[in-house]
Amino acid sequence: MAEASNASVGSGCEEKGREGSSPEPVSPDTTISRVKLLDTTVDTFLQKLVAAGSYQRFTDCYKRFYQLQPEMTQRIYDKFITQLQTSIREEISEIKAEGNLEAVLTALDTIVEEGKERKEPAWRPSGIPEKDLCSTLVPYLLQQRDALRRRVQKQEAENRQLADAVLAGRRQVQELQLQGQARWQAWQALHRGRKELVAMLREPE
Repeated sequence: MAEASNASVGSGCEEKGREGSSPEPVSPDTTISRVKLLDTTVDTFLQKLVAAGSYQRFTDCYKRFYQLQPEMTQRIYDKFITQLQTSIREEISEIKAEGNLEAVLTALDTIVEEGKERKEPAWRPSGIPEKDLCSTLVPYLLQQRDALRRRVQKQEAENRQLADAVLAGRRQVQELQLQGQARWQAWQALHRGRKELVAMLREPE
């Protein structure tokens, strides 16, 4: 059980070493994705949290119980630390999923990288509000207009398909009605012919 404890949380010295250790140096030219940076931040936070709540401090809080049941104290501490880390990771995963953080951070990385490759100067206000408003608002409105046109065209195409399907259904119904009428007329003619034949057979010679 002590080996499992050492594997999960380590000794007090190891915890202090983790707490004082710094991340590996990263070259200034190296770009770290924001998703990875967030995961690294969470891992660092959990390491410092475990270090702050070391086994030594835990036993100091429950000294009498530790003196009576040292192995039980160790198992309780191990389970507590494991559940605490799992709970924090689950909550962070839920936050990332609800806010779609991975997609947002990846898109932000893409925007930053594209900005680095851009050679032309960034937009600056000209000092004339009307001109700045038009230069910013007009492209957006044109983009929205094009998007609305595409939606309208798509909706019109779907409406045409639905109208064609309705007409085809009506034609099919009409054909079925005509077939039903033809069969009904044929059945009536057959029925009349049968009656006439029976009447002829019943007539005296």
